[in-house]
Amino acid sequence: MIFRGTFDYSLDAKNRLTVPARFRAALSEGVVLAKGLERCVALWTPKAYDEYTQSSLAGFHPLSPEAQKLKRFFAANSLDTDLDAAGRVMVPPFLLEHAGLSKEVVVTGSGDALEIWDRKTWANYNDALASDVSDITASLGHTA
Repeated sequence: MIFRGTFDYSLDAKNRLTVPARFRAALSEGVVLAKGLERCVALWTPKAYDEYTQSSLAGFHPLSPEAQKLKRFFAANSLDTDLDAAGRVMVPPFLLEHAGLSKEVVVTGSGDALEIWDRKTWANYNDALASDVSDITASLGHTA
């Protein structure tokens, strides 16, 4: 499934996020919550997270220091969990802290995953993103 869209949500008192209804079937066999590379929490299907981590490591010798660091990052900063009967997922404290999540959050599609952002952090990031994308598209077709 391709995850698209931007949705405003609130975390409840137990730091649970209600996952947008349109994505619940795709996540019914499990969820991986992981630190995003930016200040967000990524929400993956287990299969997509495994593919992502394996493709990220593909160019490294498995015993290289870089591969070891990436493997540790991916494994130590992720958590396998499930949606509850109400379609919610609990965000653990270490991920809340990483993303600076408060009660008001935004759930964004990022193609192969969903991302959970603090609402104000997302607004600032998305403004900068629009500028970055404009610069990237202006350079398409040009070689350095």
